[in-house]
Amino acid sequence: MLSLDEKLAIATSFPELARKDVSLGRINFHYLESDYEKTTVLYHLHPNGNGFVYAEYIPGCTVDAKGLINIRDYSEDELREIIAKSIQSLTRGGSPKNSKVEEVQAPQEEIWVDEDGNTLSVTFVEDLWYIYAGENLDCAFETYEEVQEYLEEEGFDKK
Repeated sequence: MLSLDEKLAIATSFPELARKDVSLGRINFHYLESDYEKTTVLYHLHPNGNGFVYAEYIPGCTVDAKGLINIRDYSEDELREIIAKSIQSLTRGGSPKNSKVEEVQAPQEEIWVDEDGNTLSVTFVEDLWYIYAGENLDCAFETYEEVQEYLEEEGFDKK
């Protein structure tokens, strides 16, 4: 198994990827030139050497519910190849194998209002939809459909 430092060296050898440190010492790498809403290529590289690559649109890859494949035991060559394929799959010329990725960009922020005039804002960041009451996080969801269902059940309508 490659160490975190070895995996980081491979990831940083792709100049098109941008590093983002996240919680618990984990690191993500994003392809900011993605033609799709999805930009994460490497997800949660962990100090213990574990991590994931977004591979939902790579033919022949078996992925989890989030479209990720575990790279814990990948060799250097295997890791370079899967990262390159992930980047290519996020490019329109890369021909994603299906149309699960929406081609329309998500709105930056939506405002929802209830009958008493209370407002909640909905924003999409990386992989999740966040609902805020003012500056306080109310909750987060994986899909927009879950956001709509929750807000409608709570008596909110989109402004």
